[in-house]
Amino acid sequence: MAKLTKPLTNTEVKQSSPKDKEYNLSDGHGLALSIKPFTVRNEGL
Repeated sequence: MAKLTKPLTNTEVKQSSPKDKEYNLSDGHGLALSIKPFTVRNEGL
């Protein structure tokens, strides 16, 4: 039997934020959102 999944909501997408490692949000119907870690570069002269 196929696994039932809930669709992604607008709220879930807006509230997703970067974490230490990349992670994915998926709705189970082919839509996938990849959330990558946020990096800050501080370049000095």
